[in-house]
Amino acid sequence: MKLLKKETDYAIRALIFIAKKTPSITAVSDIDKQISVSKPFLRKILQNLNKQGILISQKGKGGGFVLAKKPEKLFLKDIMKIFQGDLQLNNCIFDKKICQNHKTCILRNKISSIEKTLLSEIEKIKLSDLMEQNPT
Repeated sequence: MKLLKKETDYAIRALIFIAKKTPSITAVSDIDKQISVSKPFLRKILQNLNKQGILISQKGKGGGFVLAKKPEKLFLKDIMKIFQGDLQLNNCIFDKKICQNHKTCILRNKISSIEKTLLSEIEKIKLSDLMEQNPT
């Protein structure tokens, strides 16, 4: 099981790079060189972040992207939600409609506890925290 999908990983790396260049506009060609991802895939990720209000795009010559919010106001959980939806470690393979033990399942209860702890830690992580640990 992967905690972060590939799109989320690339989005975070791109956001760190853009944040370090802010307030300057960062071109897609500069970002793809830095994080080693194909331009079409990167453009799709950046457009999604733009639609969600994380980035602001500037079109035309000299165009690119800039952060819409300060890095201290951007949280990892929000980026994860854009690309992966809500984090759930505890999906029963039988679904609660079929499984009669859904409410009393010991394994599900243990995993739920772990999930709550993990989510509480992820909710604390800001883009600015990741920038400090990622010199470029």
